[in-house]
Formats: sequence, structure tokens, C-alpha cells
Amino acid sequence: MSGEREDFREILRLVRPGTRVLDIGCGEGVLLEMMAQEKNIDGRGLEISPSGVAACLTRGLAVVQGDADRDLADFPTQAFDYAVLSQTLQAVREPRRVLEELLRIAERAVVSFPNFGHWRVRWALLAGGRMPMTGSLPTPWYETQNIHLCTVGDFVDLCDELGVEIEAAGAMAEGQPVREINPRSFIENLRAESAIFLLSRRTRTDGSTPDDRRPAKRASDDLFG
Repeated sequence: MSGEREDFREILRLVRPGTRVLDIGCGEGVLLEMMAQEKNIDGRGLEISPSGVAACLTRGLAVVQGDADRDLADFPTQAFDYAVLSQTLQAVREPRRVLEELLRIAERAVVSFPNFGHWRVRWALLAGGRMPMTGSLPTPWYETQNIHLCTVGDFVDLCDELGVEIEAAGAMAEGQPVREINPRSFIENLRAESAIFLLSRRTRTDGSTPDDRRPAKRASDDLFG
């Protein structure tokens, strides 16, 4: 499918059929359309670009124009089963608050982002003294929309600080299948060009834990199956 990114297929594997999904920063709606067609989800989208919203509406998708930094607060608590933030976290102004909002409005969150700790990024800075350009960071520093780049290690620290459960994590590289990783590993922080995480709240607003409500396959079976 035109416009499909490598993380889309992994997100599609993860999301259970017939669930309620909010795709934040959904662009032209490629992923949202895939999930609707192949998983029969009840999907909604939030997109800041007017042209992106128009493209989504042309596809027949339920998408509204909005900014993740401001408008997630308008969604009711636990309104969705999944909140998807695909390659968008680094472009928001308040990543911490956005992550908190994801796990307020949804039971689980799927988050993917480029890893600024990848060895090619480190080498570009060390050897060339220049901001890097890689497959996951393809634009020069003066054109990029990224304003809060982080490493896998940084993201894990933020999850710990917020009390967020990391159910599964994977490393992505162009042209290669996603690998399940231990996100706390120093080596994986070097090797992962991009990363994808499945997250949940350790304690829900009703006092239950992620495993209290229904039995499920192991998260990594869903994500990397």
C-alpha cells in the first residue's frame, strides 16, 4: 500500500479486532484505513494538518483536526482500547504530558519513535560534528519537525517516572523485520534505529491492573508474531 511505513504492519498485528482505536497524528489516514479494513476497528483520528484531515475524510475516515499537545484533554477517560502515536512523540511540545494523556484515554498505548541513541547517530555527531541524517531521521536539522528527540533509554526512564508498564518493545531498522528487545539494554539502545513500545497503566483509574480484566496473549506474541 502506498505510503505504508515499516511500523504500520507491526501496529496492525498488535491491535485486536473490533477494538476502539484513536490514531494521533494520523497523517493521510493510511494506518487508520489499514486497521479498519483488516481488523474491523472502531477508529478515530486526530491530525493537525488540514490537508491530512481532508485526505482522511476522502477515505471515509472519522478524523478531526487537532493538536496532540492541546486537544487530547478533550477526550473522555478510557474512551479507547488503544491510543496510537506513531513517529509523532518527538514532534510534540510536551511529550511527558502527551504520554500521560494517552494512558488516560486508552487502556493501552502504542508508541514508536526514532532512536537518537543509535550508533549511526552517535557516529555522525562524534566523527563529523554534525546533526545526523539516517533512515529514521531523514531531514536536515533546519527542516525537521522533530523538537524533542530522545533515546530508547530516555523513553524507558520517562515510563518509569510516570509509572507506565512496558508490556513489549521492539527495534526497527529499514528493510528488516522488527526484533523484540529488552529496552533497558545498553546494546539495544545502540542498535535500534527506531523503537516501538506497547504500554499500559500499572494501576488503572478503577484500581485494577492491566491483567485484571481479561486474559490475553503475551504482548510480544501480538507485537512480533
